[in-house]
Amino acid sequence: MLDKLVVIEPTGLVPNAEKKMDEFAEEVTLYRDIPADDDEIRERIGDADAVLLSYTSTLNEDVLKQAHNLKYIGMACSLYSPESANVDINYAEEQDIVVTGIRDYGDEGVVEYVVSKLIKHLHGFGINPDGTEAEPWKGMPEEITGLNCGIVGLGKLGGMIADALSFFGANITYIARSEKEEATKKGYRFLPMTELVEKSDVVICSLNKNTVLLHQKEFEHLESNKVLFNVGLSPAWDMKELEKWLADENNTVFCDSLAALGDEKLLDYPNVNCEEVSSGITSEAFDRLSEKVIDNLEKYNETAEVEQYADQVVLEYS
Repeated sequence: MLDKLVVIEPTGLVPNAEKKMDEFAEEVTLYRDIPADDDEIRERIGDADAVLLSYTSTLNEDVLKQAHNLKYIGMACSLYSPESANVDINYAEEQDIVVTGIRDYGDEGVVEYVVSKLIKHLHGFGINPDGTEAEPWKGMPEEITGLNCGIVGLGKLGGMIADALSFFGANITYIARSEKEEATKKGYRFLPMTELVEKSDVVICSLNKNTVLLHQKEFEHLESNKVLFNVGLSPAWDMKELEKWLADENNTVFCDSLAALGDEKLLDYPNVNCEEVSSGITSEAFDRLSEKVIDNLEKYNETAEVEQYADQVVLEYS
């Protein structure tokens, strides 16, 4: 069992999950606000041997150097790679600090966001950001049936979006690090980036944080009267090139969050639709997040206890 577990900021864990933490540590401390700076993070960690955090704070090398007792860091947020993480994972590994993260806990809400916004755009349902009544995208209400949809990044979320649109009859093409056998079986076509954006009516970006794939060349092939979604945690595009593309009012951008849009000033464009909230944040997502975080903590505790027992046996028989 851990000696001291500190939750340094709000993590979104449901009450039952917070109570569950008492089973894994002698002492549990939960902070309900976000620490102001590195000094406050160091103070909160103190002599703890385990820490939980969300995406709103950063555990950099300077902070970790002062956390002399730290053995475990649990990220209650997405962990895709060391480069995109808000924890210095490379330094943590050098110090034998175990770092765990979670994935795929808020995807369902994002899929619903894409489908709902696309249907409204095709049919002309609702009100535009400027307060005017919406009109069908191409004058006459249309279905998703037969729509050419290009998915940029066919990971777990991108794959779910592709499956949902395919269910409604869309033609799916995609770009990923490599062609995926399972996607081919479903009838999805793997295309080079420029060909994908040129042939797609709707392009949906679902990329890892800090991954930019839409540059000048790609926007030149993304011609007029197209729809562009971004559902990642950061912009998938070169901002200057996006603004040039948005100068054509026949083009439309959809983002759920400002983080995905990239710049608040883009909200002034009449053809930019942004909810300014993450569509993946739902009550069900918090349940999944909590379950995954507690599962990681439980697995670490079990492993640590086994290793501790093994060390004791070695000492007794050496």
